Amino acid sequence: MDTKELLARCQEDNVKFVSFQFSDIVGNVKSVDAPLAQVAGALKNGIWFDGSSVEGFARIQEGDMHLTPDADTYAVLPWSPPDMRRARVFCDIYTPNGEPYAKDPRGTLKRQLKKLEEKGWTYNIGPEPEFFLFRRNDGNGMHPVPHDVGGYFDFSPNDEAVRVRSELMAALDMMGLEVEVGHHEVARGQHEIDFRFADALKTADNVLTLKYTVKAIAAAHGLVASFMPKPIFGVNGSGMHCHQSISDAEGNNLFFDDDDEFKLSKLAYGLISGQLKHARALSAVIAPTINSYKRLVPGYEAPVYVGWAQLNRSALIRIPRYNEGMTQAVRCELRCPDPSSNPYLAFSAMIAAAMDGIENGLVPPKPLNSINVYELTQEEKIQLGITQLPGSLLEALDELDKDPVIKDALGKDLYEVFRRAKLSEWDEYRMQVMDWEIEKYLETA
Repeated sequence: MDTKELLARCQEDNVKFVSFQFSDIVGNVKSVDAPLAQVAGALKNGIWFDGSSVEGFARIQEGDMHLTPDADTYAVLPWSPPDMRRARVFCDIYTPNGEPYAKDPRGTLKRQLKKLEEKGWTYNIGPEPEFFLFRRNDGNGMHPVPHDVGGYFDFSPNDEAVRVRSELMAALDMMGLEVEVGHHEVARGQHEIDFRFADALKTADNVLTLKYTVKAIAAAHGLVASFMPKPIFGVNGSGMHCHQSISDAEGNNLFFDDDDEFKLSKLAYGLISGQLKHARALSAVIAPTINSYKRLVPGYEAPVYVGWAQLNRSALIRIPRYNEGMTQAVRCELRCPDPSSNPYLAFSAMIAAAMDGIENGLVPPKPLNSINVYELTQEEKIQLGITQLPGSLLEALDELDKDPVIKDALGKDLYEVFRRAKLSEWDEYRMQVMDWEIEKYLETA
């Protein structure tokens, strides 16, 4: 859309305010809001803001940053009151000199995608974000309780959780996410909403949109929506499996090869190889919190071991089933990302790992089609060459620091602030005294 078209949409939708949004390093959505009368000027001239106050952005002596709105990302926020209707537009961040800002997560992804565009390729991603809905059981929301008692794919026409999830799906569809399915997940209070795959930039925008929409509508029902990877001990955590494919300029799926045993092209094998090669370093970006590594443990369906397979859900990368003849549906599912990640950085790192495999003609190991990796002994895993994802955020950060491909994808400046933020998180965590420690050691030590 151009400025005229966007303003016409605002008038048609009775919009009173527009939120110009961007992401900080860890994936929090930031916003600069403008009344409708100021929107035309903002679209033409951009918006100045103080970057020194945003996590991982400029130092205080270089705080002025410039937002450039992407008018094509316009969407109305359906939960905003009709008399104060609000829309949002995502923005890219520039320096005062008019150059793309090196620490802008959205700009980082755009730079990665440009390399694929030069080849005439489109990198498509279809994520499956999972989340929990909790009731508050005290004033500050600590130790919340699950919102329902349902299980995997459970349905009850009078279930309040179904009504909330239906409202969420309707709101997301109104915002252009093309919701495909929503359903109850394995754990109590756990849900999943899947939306149609799109190019990586639009999908990253959609992931942020989904997260804050879910949180806003849940709050309107007095609930807490959490994308925390492992909020409850002893039950499945929340992942964000990512289905990936690459298409050409005509939209043909370049992952399909009818002559191959598994119907996969060399391009698909290259992506698999690259992401397996860089899996341990990749983890720091796609599973970026301390809590992420309490999900990535054996026994709860989360992938832990580095390998690939058709249909086998214990593998890190899975080739999902598709209907015969639907070659557009051939894809590779990376199962270790979780929804606490910044989608712009997660997708940037995934693309870099994939391209390393593709451009260097890497070949993956044999698929683990008939093997349940969870049931293998340590000796059997060593014999098969199956490695394991990092067991902690600190271990993942160490792996990332040794991986020039993933570091280069983030860029020197962004990598340094990302690492600094995550090491600070680790230091804060390791100095805490947990309830488990008190119970374990208070009287026995």
